[in-house]
Amino acid sequence: MNKLASFAPDYIRYVLKGSKQYYVWMGILALLSLIQLVAHYQQNTDGLIVTGMTSQIHDGLYFANLVFLVGVAAGAVTIVFPAYVHHNKAMHEVTVLGEMLAIASVVMVIIFVLLHMGRPDRLWHLIPYIGIFNFPNSVLGFDVVVLNVYLLLNIIGGFYFLYIRYSGGTINKKFYMPLIYISIVWALSIHTVTAFLISTLAARPMWFHSVMPIRFIVTAFAAGPCMIIIAFMIIRKNTKLWIQDEAINLLSLIVTWCLGIALFLTMSEVVVELYARTEHANGLYYLMFGLHGLTKLVPWFWGSLIAMVVAFVMFLNPNIRKNYKLLPIPCVLAFAGIWVEKGMGLVVPGFIPTPIGEVSEYYPSMLEILTSISVWAFGLFLVSVLWKGAIGILLGELKFGGAKPIGSAGSKKPAAYASK
Repeated sequence: MNKLASFAPDYIRYVLKGSKQYYVWMGILALLSLIQLVAHYQQNTDGLIVTGMTSQIHDGLYFANLVFLVGVAAGAVTIVFPAYVHHNKAMHEVTVLGEMLAIASVVMVIIFVLLHMGRPDRLWHLIPYIGIFNFPNSVLGFDVVVLNVYLLLNIIGGFYFLYIRYSGGTINKKFYMPLIYISIVWALSIHTVTAFLISTLAARPMWFHSVMPIRFIVTAFAAGPCMIIIAFMIIRKNTKLWIQDEAINLLSLIVTWCLGIALFLTMSEVVVELYARTEHANGLYYLMFGLHGLTKLVPWFWGSLIAMVVAFVMFLNPNIRKNYKLLPIPCVLAFAGIWVEKGMGLVVPGFIPTPIGEVSEYYPSMLEILTSISVWAFGLFLVSVLWKGAIGILLGELKFGGAKPIGSAGSKKPAAYASK
């Protein structure tokens, strides 16, 4: 019981300690995170009129980030699956970092839901048996359930593992392994249900097709690992935790395959929709070339496509894929390209034109842009806290009784996992 009571205080004390660079990084993120408080206040007092959304286009930058971040959360399974299903040792050593990323991503999704609602005081309607939840008839109801369950699975699984390592105990596999396997399946479910949330809207031709869930999953398994690879490179450079090359190489290979499939699906959609163009293709046509003189999203589409194609070509080259100085370049390109393609480039054109033929254009207001940056800053702040504590436990620096770290800073070997 003493170990359990001391876990949280020790974790917090360890997270509060760091270098000057660490304090600067966390301080900047904390200040940026406060911007969203202004947005919540303005939206609660003045309404969503302070955003660029309208009656014609009622899903904008907030919803675009929501859709994308669900994919980042699901993308964490690219670490968990190889570790526990294929018994990949290199991935097994850093599985908990993927679970921490999933926690931070789902928390960011929840914040974007609150911002997108405009009236967070109505959130109680989504609570089963208390509000008007409309479950299981509503796809949104399913989305609320799968996201919250996925968050709970990662919190329990991730912190149970960290507590066992902290206390020096032995993992109860009868409890832990079913939790892991359920979370793997659940990771697929969260993005599938999110895809169903928009692909079941028959009045929106751009979304109304059965390939949408597949497209969501492959882009998630490309964008998520890109972010993880960059994070792993930063962790290797700035901490004592040495993440093996094998783990980074496997993630790069996953990105290569999934990014290639995503580009193929995009090409297929363009050919099918525009070869025999009907009015149902106007949303995609607007995105690619503009419609009735409205062209604000055209640069977004072509910039996203170019970024993803360039990234894919770079990933195909083993000399670049295994060069850790160059690898962050295609990772950033792919991550940014997918953010646009699955965010603004998917959400907004689905409303243009409206079901009654109105053509109205949306562009995010400065409040939306600053607020979105603020939420991302909060997400990075949260994942930094979670990762710092997790790394401390993995290294043995954070342990019940103040045990000395296993291994050394310069060993460049995964000695910290000797007792795993």
